Amino acid sequence: MPEIMVQPKPGTIYAKANASKIAEHGGASEFDRHVALLVSNPALKAEEIKEKVTTTWVAPTILKSLGLDPNALDAVKAENTPVLPGLKAVE
Repeated sequence: MPEIMVQPKPGTIYAKANASKIAEHGGASEFDRHVALLVSNPALKAEEIKEKVTTTWVAPTILKSLGLDPNALDAVKAENTPVLPGLKAVE
């Protein structure tokens, strides 16, 4: 967790004057925290999972969906980060 967090007014974009915005980063607003996660691979069975998940599950889910070991990532191993529930590895 960060030591301090500034919560901007929803919908406000902060940028340098006369600079074009390149990207936005997530925050703590409802729109930043409640996002859809879509996993697509022809070898995967189509299904909808409505279980609450976090964005930390993205990297291990990608690895598992490619048939790779998610525990090859140090952070996944150290924090025991799960993959999306119900996801089967590609055969």
